[in-house]
Amino acid sequence: MMDLVRMRRSIRKYKDKDIDPRTIDDLKEAALRAPSSRGINPWRFVFVDDREILSKLSRAKEHGSDFIKGARLGIVVCADERESDVWVEDCSIASIILQLTGLSLGLGSCWIQIRNRSYSRDRSSEDYVREVLDLPQGLKVESMIAFGYPDEEREPVPGDKLEYDKVLQR
Repeated sequence: MMDLVRMRRSIRKYKDKDIDPRTIDDLKEAALRAPSSRGINPWRFVFVDDREILSKLSRAKEHGSDFIKGARLGIVVCADERESDVWVEDCSIASIILQLTGLSLGLGSCWIQIRNRSYSRDRSSEDYVREVLDLPQGLKVESMIAFGYPDEEREPVPGDKLEYDKVLQR
């Protein structure tokens, strides 16, 4: 596990290669096995491999979402906030489980914040994504994750560059 944690980097460039359906099934299983407060599992995962929809999702924010159009899979992480008061935390945990699972299967990924972001001056990114995917009003969109076979190499962050001063021990 530590090797995966050390290797994980945000990958924004992907090869023009489809993801094997078994790999996608493994990602689905990993998402559904993610820990959730009190076992409520308020999250929902929308798996998108349609290139046209990925292109639309790439415009979800003014900055920082365009690379999803080059991915072969996007996972939109949502939750029904009425089911749990900690849906944001549950979605965040599921997201990193998805990213580490993807890495273990040879995929690169990058997380895209949607919650509390803007599509335009008068429209939220969340409303835009909800409309593109025809999601019910009750679902809150936390994030999107782009997945694909990496077409860039990023070295792990060297251990001596880690901010150990941010870790307190008593």
